[in-house]
Amino acid sequence: MPYSFSVDRILGDRSFAEIGYPTLAVADGRRGLLAVAGTHGFSDHPAVGVYDTATLSCRALIRSRDVVQAMAFHPTLPLLAVGTGSYDGGYFFSGDLLLLHLETGASISAFEHQDGRQVLELEWLDEQRLRVLMAPPDDWQDKEAHTHGHTAVVRRSDWSLVPPRSITPNELAGPRVPAPRPDGRAAAYRLVTELGPDWEPRLAVQAVEELSDGRILATLGGVQLECWLPSGERAWAVPDEDGGREIAVARDESSAWVSLVRPERHDRRPQSVVRLSLADGAQVDQIAPSGYVSLSSAADGEPALAPAGYWVRGVPVNGRAPLRVRNASCTWFLSYVKQGGTRRSHPGVPWVATAELKSGRESGRPVEPAQKDVRRLFPYSWVPEEEHFGGPGVEAADGSLVHAGRVFRQRRQPGDSFVVRREASDGSPRWVFRTDRSATALTADASTVFTAFDGGEIVALSLDDGTVLWRDHLTLGDASVIPTALTVTPSGRLLVGTRDGRILVCSAATRRPLSASVGE
Repeated sequence: MPYSFSVDRILGDRSFAEIGYPTLAVADGRRGLLAVAGTHGFSDHPAVGVYDTATLSCRALIRSRDVVQAMAFHPTLPLLAVGTGSYDGGYFFSGDLLLLHLETGASISAFEHQDGRQVLELEWLDEQRLRVLMAPPDDWQDKEAHTHGHTAVVRRSDWSLVPPRSITPNELAGPRVPAPRPDGRAAAYRLVTELGPDWEPRLAVQAVEELSDGRILATLGGVQLECWLPSGERAWAVPDEDGGREIAVARDESSAWVSLVRPERHDRRPQSVVRLSLADGAQVDQIAPSGYVSLSSAADGEPALAPAGYWVRGVPVNGRAPLRVRNASCTWFLSYVKQGGTRRSHPGVPWVATAELKSGRESGRPVEPAQKDVRRLFPYSWVPEEEHFGGPGVEAADGSLVHAGRVFRQRRQPGDSFVVRREASDGSPRWVFRTDRSATALTADASTVFTAFDGGEIVALSLDDGTVLWRDHLTLGDASVIPTALTVTPSGRLLVGTRDGRILVCSAATRRPLSASVGE
């Protein structure tokens, strides 16, 4: 019988956990409901949660591809209208109207055109008429495009039966009016804080590890590192403007190295790797690498650094999707090879490369590999005509490489994402598991590869041949949860970090037989 997992404990749980940092809140006092939109820091997909104001339980949850600008409860139907959209920074205002059915939790995109319109305000005039205030389609030769918009009234006899993509551009034509862009974040923050005294802003978990005494460590947005006791209480946390990413615990478990998130921006703060005491989180050491790096615990238990970017005109650039490999006997990373005609700003074609772990690591400090020690092994893409993005990975006991990634295309296609086990000698695949969603995390034990995907699913694959052992969508209560970090512990427990800042301690549980492949 295949095995799945059951959630035994939730760390970082709180009211309104599903929506992250609140950006907009709208109440329906008649039905005792509250709609809250929020973001999770590293997420490109804002969330909208509908809560019971008496119990603060989440009744429905959806995720948007764009910023949530407006929400309005239907006056009689169990329906929430959600207006989204943004400016692309150079020309277009695009967005959508989402209709969330509160009883089923299902939602649809209502605008016919793929790019839609940026919705700024929504108001139900009665049961059949919805007033929609939108930004102009673009700002071409329009100096007032960012302060004005167009208003339209869309009529439907029954809004609960509106088909997807059925509101046409002609229905959205309307008079030009002033259209201020109010910021609802402060009001939403106050309301959520008043209703949920246990609420705190927690962003996406980036890594999670368990110590031998049962303590659990995690990095997340806004926190370099935090430590949870076996009792479920948080012992300490180290705040940071951006937060931590990978964790490498020292063999004696007295300290841990943490790579800090440092986005590329105008101030160009350098990448930094810090060593923190696990007694209280105090910083005891720091490394300033020459460029962007990924951090991991090597197979011998010592911390290791690998390049995670490339150089353009003497400036280090963070890789869009670097290869990050855990539990390795050497450093694995992507090395870029320039080809004829390649632009100076383009990194080139990615190859899988390795370098021996430095002997100076006896001091407990990770060392960057020297250029002279780098050995290119094989092209990262095993399909010559495809370009692949990097992702999380592990090294198996026999030295083969197991990693996730996806095919780069302008428009995604089914099966573009993958998990693959490759020979260390020439990169030829032993097996390939195809799926439609991008991997967010990957870990493995001696027999099983666990992979989390951005659609909320966790899939367990046989390390030997890639067959599906079990798969399950992660849910807490009635709401789906997106896993962002995975670690399988020596005791066989699975630790799951989530996009909403929670940490799930899971154990195995027998389940019914499951299908063979997401991509089938």
